[in-house]
Amino acid sequence: MKESGVLCKKTERTEVVDPMLHKHLTIEDYMNMISRDYPEEKVVFLTKQFCLTSESDYVKRTGLEFLYMNGYYQELDDLILINKQSLNSINRKWAYLYDLLVLRKKGTIPEHALLEEINQIKTNLAELNCIVGFMKIYLYYDLNEFEKLGDYLDQQSELINEIEDSFLSSLFFVRLNEILFTYYWKRNELILARKYAFQVLTESYCQERKANIHMHLGLSYLYDNYVQCVYHLDEAKRIAILYNKAVLIRAIEQQNFPFVSAHFGIIKGITTMDPSEQAHLAIAKGDYEKARKILKGISLDSPFRKYYLGMAEQDKGLLLRSYNDFIVKRSDYFFSRLPLLALNNNSLRHEP
Repeated sequence: MKESGVLCKKTERTEVVDPMLHKHLTIEDYMNMISRDYPEEKVVFLTKQFCLTSESDYVKRTGLEFLYMNGYYQELDDLILINKQSLNSINRKWAYLYDLLVLRKKGTIPEHALLEEINQIKTNLAELNCIVGFMKIYLYYDLNEFEKLGDYLDQQSELINEIEDSFLSSLFFVRLNEILFTYYWKRNELILARKYAFQVLTESYCQERKANIHMHLGLSYLYDNYVQCVYHLDEAKRIAILYNKAVLIRAIEQQNFPFVSAHFGIIKGITTMDPSEQAHLAIAKGDYEKARKILKGISLDSPFRKYYLGMAEQDKGLLLRSYNDFIVKRSDYFFSRLPLLALNNNSLRHEP
């Protein structure tokens, strides 16, 4: 009880951010100052407030990256607007780029249109070149133009090394390592992929990214063992709950836990509202009729759903279509192993 009282007094003293009191501090300075008194989750919350209220042009623009990397998307929209209205032309350029990042994330503008916008941007500022590079990587990934990713990934590390702000460059390296994890994971190069994932997990103050990495790292053990899968999913859920990330919590509970459980056949007490995973669980229980009924009521717009229906129908043709979709449409050599394993099951009936 005594400890709780002390924490309350600290909260009263510092939760109201005075922009004039800290107007000469960078984000890194501010975080270092308050981290002596508060746990990481409190530091992240207070720094969010600091980014939104600071009078410093530099904090206003670098705060965009902090908010983006910690999943504060509503606050990011607010700070983008603040920077759009800035008298500083550099801040307005940052706002323009992060606006494009948000539009890409929301999927409101076609990828080709965004890429055309990005390709028109010319700047000699290392930080802006980094953001442009990340946008190109994300868009080429969205467009499944994977052959172009390698060159940009090599260039990105060099661009980050040109940035003088160590805190900003560390955030950019977290982004890059997250991308490299996904890149090698989908190529089924798991040793390399996990190396980059664990580098993200050693960083501080990028909690949404850590939760995402744990969630996907758990899936990377799908062909190894159930315990490792569940450990990382539990860690992802713990972080998501701590930072109130509702979308992540829903993805973990409704999609990823049921998916892993059905895959390993450990399904006691597992339920979900997601129709695809309801079908997957039904297959794991041997209730193929229920799985078929669910799947025939929804669109087969993903290779996962084709895989599930192929399993429910015991149909090699559907499984082959799933495998081809994973490879051709997604360049996903990791999850393509699912229908491939099923195709190697001699009990399946229909030839493709």
